[in-house]
Formats: sequence, C-alpha cells, structure tokens
Amino acid sequence: MRGGAARIHSSEDARRLAKARLPWMVFDYIDGAAGAGETGAARNRAALDDICLVPRILTDVSQRSLEVPLFGEMARRPFGIAPMGMCNLSGPGADLMLARLAARDAVPVGVSTVASTPLEQMIDVAQGHAWFQLYFSGDNAGSFALAKRAQDAGYETLIATVDVPEVGRRPRELRHGFTMPFRIGPRQFLDFALHPRWSLTSLAAGRPQMANFEMDGFDFDRTESRAKADWDTLRALRDLWKGRLVVKGVTHAGDAVRLRDAGVDAIQVSNHGARQLESAPAPIHALHDIRAAVGPDLPLFYDSGLRTGEDVLKAFDQGAQFAFFGRVLQFAIAAGGEDGLHRLWDVLTSELSIAMAQTGRAGLTSPAV
Repeated sequence: MRGGAARIHSSEDARRLAKARLPWMVFDYIDGAAGAGETGAARNRAALDDICLVPRILTDVSQRSLEVPLFGEMARRPFGIAPMGMCNLSGPGADLMLARLAARDAVPVGVSTVASTPLEQMIDVAQGHAWFQLYFSGDNAGSFALAKRAQDAGYETLIATVDVPEVGRRPRELRHGFTMPFRIGPRQFLDFALHPRWSLTSLAAGRPQMANFEMDGFDFDRTESRAKADWDTLRALRDLWKGRLVVKGVTHAGDAVRLRDAGVDAIQVSNHGARQLESAPAPIHALHDIRAAVGPDLPLFYDSGLRTGEDVLKAFDQGAQFAFFGRVLQFAIAAGGEDGLHRLWDVLTSELSIAMAQTGRAGLTSPAV
C-alpha cells in the first residue's frame, strides 16, 4: 500500500488528506452542510459522540461475526455505501471503485439519481449488489421513467429519497459557484490550477457528468422543485415498483408509522447528512423513537454523521439493522484512490470488531431483514 492510503488510520485522516488534495470547490461540495453555521452537521456528530458503549467483561468474544441478514441474504458487513451524487469528482472511476467493493463484501452500493456512472454499468460491476436511489422531481414523470429504467436494468431495491422538497442552501458550495452539470469558469480554473494533481488525473479522465441523463428522454434539473411529491406520489411509486421499496430521509415517528402502513419494505432514518435543513434533529435520536413506534419487525436502516465503526454499533443499539457510510468513503478515494477506499473500509471494520469485543458481543443482534 502506497502514498495516501498508508496514512489513513481513521476517517478523519482521510478527510484531512482529501482536503489537501481536492480543489476547494470539490472538497466543500462533498464536506459541506446546510446553513451558514452548519450546526446540523455538528449536531449529528455531537449526538453520536454523546452515546456511550458500555464495556462488558469475561465474555468469550474470540470468534466474532460482522455478517448480518439483509433482505434474505447475508451481508458480510453491517454497513454499506450510501448513494452519493457525482462521486467521480473525488477521483476518476470512484463510482466503480465503490461498486467493486460492494460486490466483494456483498453489501449494497446506493446508486444516486445524479451518479457520474450509468446505473446499468453500476449494477453490472457491483454484481447485483446495487440499490437505485430516486429523487422525485417536477411533475414526477421523469422520475418514474427513471425508476422504470432501473427496474429494467435489474435493480431489485429502490431507495426513494423524500427529504428534499427543495434543495437546501449550502453556502460553502454556493460561494464556489458549484453547479450540476459541472461547469468550469475562471474561478474554477484557478482553483484547479492550484491543485494540479487532481486536475491532471480527474480532468484528463473527462469532466464528470450526471451519467444517468445522457440518454435521450432523461433530463434532470438539480434545482427543480420537488415539492409536489405527496403520499399519492408514494402510492403511485409503490404500484410501479415491483421490487423492494426503501424510503430514505425519515426523522419523524408519525411519518414512519404511516410509511409502514403504506407498505414500504424498509425505512432509512436520515437527515441527509444535514445537507438540506440546518435545524433538522439528529437522526440517531429519532432512530430510537422510530423503532419504538414501528415495532420490531419493520427493517430500519441508518445514515448521517457516521465516521467510525463504533458509530455503527451505536446505530444498532438505537434500533438500526443496517447502516450506510457516505462522504468519508469519498475522502478515502481522494486521499488514496482505490487503495485508500479499501484501507478506510478495513479501518471501519476493525473499529467495529474491536468495539464488539470490548462490549462483549460475538455478533450483531437484529431481527431478520
């Protein structure tokens, strides 16, 4: 293992290295959160940090398993890869690096509506371990067409993201003039010139695009209002989608109960990493309340603010049955390419395994998913 990958001993190491290597606009797009003070992101972390794991002693934990059931199969890790837009900004081929990792460990990689690699290629490289993430947009005709395309490509799980009726304001991103599709003006050109390593590798590979909209008949406006989506929209999507439907972006117990009754297959408790609403509650606290409200049988997943393997164990203790890491994986790619990604993945795995040993657990208990 060479270069930046060997210097990754935690997710914070990956972030620090990525900050030095990425253009400012790219780093702030990945790292940024909603609001001038980004207090929502700080709240996510503070809430996770405030949860303690209680050590237990004299328990035989010499043989530990990190496998968990997930929709009738066994995932080799209790965490997967959250859907993230334009990942190839973190490094050329980043999407496919994530897909290969998903295939290796039989965990889902979320394929974003605004991924920089076509959804058909992603599920092929992930060897079927890919879930497609859908945004509602405009009158939803285009969104439903995209869901049908994912279904035709062989996706069995759809993640409907419902916490973005309007795109949140992220000042760090706006100050750099970041847009989708990606545009290069004088300000961006200077930024890239000051980060030649990224520029020579990333731009030489071709400007990252929203690859799912390069086919005729598929258009996307990132700033278009998504506010028309309602419960009727969800019912229509439930009727259209023949596979498993996960609804992502839930922090209210009453919404979770209504989703359960509407026939969704799982709920992903999340506040979008605090990227949409600065004042949103920390979802790790909401997770406990939602589990109590929906009962033990409905699968609950978790993302937002996760930085360590210990965080995953905390999410399980609050009622989750699977967790998803997001931006820290992009930082690892920026820091050390595919080696960096695998290095951080191993770090997260080791952190979780050690925490399990310290708390007297040979496995992760959760109802069957």
